[in-house]
Amino acid sequence: MKRTARKLADGREIIYFDSDPAKVRDVEDTRDLPARSPASEMRRDPLTGEWVALAAHRQTRTYKPPAELCPLCPSGPGRPTEIPEPDYDVVVFENQFPSFAQGITAGSDTVDGMPMVASEPATGRCEVVCFTSDHNSSFGELSRQQVRAVVDVWADRTEALGATPGVEQVFCFENRGEEIGVTLHHPHGQIYGYPFVTPRTEKMLRVAEEYRAEHGSHVLGDVLAAERASGRRVVVESSHWTAFVPAAARWPVEAHVVPHRQVPDLAALTDDERDDFAATYLELLRRMDGLYDRPLPYIAAWHQAPVRTGRDLSWLHLQVFSVLRSADKLKFLAGSESGMAVWINDVTPEQIADRLRAL
Repeated sequence: MKRTARKLADGREIIYFDSDPAKVRDVEDTRDLPARSPASEMRRDPLTGEWVALAAHRQTRTYKPPAELCPLCPSGPGRPTEIPEPDYDVVVFENQFPSFAQGITAGSDTVDGMPMVASEPATGRCEVVCFTSDHNSSFGELSRQQVRAVVDVWADRTEALGATPGVEQVFCFENRGEEIGVTLHHPHGQIYGYPFVTPRTEKMLRVAEEYRAEHGSHVLGDVLAAERASGRRVVVESSHWTAFVPAAARWPVEAHVVPHRQVPDLAALTDDERDDFAATYLELLRRMDGLYDRPLPYIAAWHQAPVRTGRDLSWLHLQVFSVLRSADKLKFLAGSESGMAVWINDVTPEQIADRLRAL
């Protein structure tokens, strides 16, 4: 794909990815935007050792605008948006309301004189990825060629953010549906460049290391082999990928999409693996949308290796899950889940796998 980087009116970077190598992207952003002054902070929880990001400026971000005012649609006459061009294939730009950003001037400190509560600038990068210019579409309605283009963009940004100062882990994800908390309905995802290795990844790496020391193999590789051999929870299987409901699923609807070869991140996928993922994932999304005969609200989260540590212990995979436990009921993270991080699922993984396979 052709890659064209430009600047928005406030200095943020925007990158167009085009299938047509002759495409020219030279439209200027004419909006009068205020100067950026990123001020995100992160504080270390002294009881868990985990970092918490504080980004109060995000309270003013765009909230559920009508379709005609969508900031992720291409610009039109008299209606400038975040994308100055009148059309696009896939576009990426720096988030106007980032949780993590470059150029934060605050230094390291502690909170109110408490040495056990460290405070650091939330240095990193947050990007928005628009999958298509069609406001009324969805990821599941993209063509295989469009999905493949998005995979290439994810891979490009994984490498780029991994080389960004202060970034230790790159997270590509999509939130879909108001039940998830989405405030912009245009088909899009996000990419976070975190300044630390996330708690979930740290735990998975620790478990993988312990498993390898005991068994001499990778835990996800062995899980994948067992799931494929059993077939009990497999939903979609192809030459290079298998989508299955995990045996210890936390969410009422959940699937893992796992490559048959251990790779650390999206950038390491071959052309054949990227092509095959497009077909596999579209089939999984088709089945998920058919589960309750309505568009399924979901989070699609790519688990990738950190930039500098644990790469030999990582096995790239996509986790797709939904809070919808029936057509009209949501799974709330109540006392046990939110207070103690002990998950209680309302359905069995086998029940969900059976229903998805039947669609």
